[in-house]
Amino acid sequence: MRVFISVDMEGIAGIVHAEQTRPHAPEYERSCRLMTAEANAAIEGALMAGATEIIVSDSHWDMRNIIAEELNPAAELIQGSPRPWSMMEGIDERFDAVCFVGYHAMAGTTAAVIDHTYTGSILNARLNGQLVGEIGLNAALAGHFGVPVALVTGDQQAVAEAQALLGADLTTVAVKQSVARYAARSLAPSVARDRIREAMTDALRTRRQPWRVASPTTIAVDFMKTEQADMAAVMPGAERTGPRTVEFTHDDYLTVFRAWRVLITLGALN
Repeated sequence: MRVFISVDMEGIAGIVHAEQTRPHAPEYERSCRLMTAEANAAIEGALMAGATEIIVSDSHWDMRNIIAEELNPAAELIQGSPRPWSMMEGIDERFDAVCFVGYHAMAGTTAAVIDHTYTGSILNARLNGQLVGEIGLNAALAGHFGVPVALVTGDQQAVAEAQALLGADLTTVAVKQSVARYAARSLAPSVARDRIREAMTDALRTRRQPWRVASPTTIAVDFMKTEQADMAAVMPGAERTGPRTVEFTHDDYLTVFRAWRVLITLGALN
């Protein structure tokens, strides 16, 4: 069994503020240790379920956060950026399951820890009219390769988003209860890891269906500012459909995902 694990930081137990997640900030090194430990819990759970190959994709900020020498050696680690599939770099049709660890809710979610969608310049993202965040965008990429999402961990808003999109029977672990954007009641990190380990083992013993979006696929991006949309709209194939909205349509989701990355990169220039 081959398992792909994408690990973000905002949804890790004990992390409640953006200052904890920024490289060189006072609490950042501690956050990296917490992130690495939850990745290890997921790896251990996958091994208990019989995984024979595990790839971990470091998926936060500049994607150099997981402490390589502290990661379980049963897994291989993908780090660094930029990279074509961003948080999902390394995914392909060989995998049997994808797991999202330490994920957060989409931009605009009420009382969700550090809610955003890839960058701070995005107000909303929609696939064929459906609001999505990183969970949906990345699940669709896995689905393109025929790989189902087996597990999602994060705060209660992130796991609720995942279940609403991917099915109420999706295995999830809420490691903290968000109170506001920068406040939460968290499980002890050791307890969170125990629950992730157990949930991963259970999740991999149940075969799920991949989540696919219909083709052709339209991604619509609402930027925070009109000048961000001004810049994004210069991308070939992009269509300006509103003051802050730029859309792109294609039959191939891989092309749509690449366009998404270009749109948000251009928008972030302003």
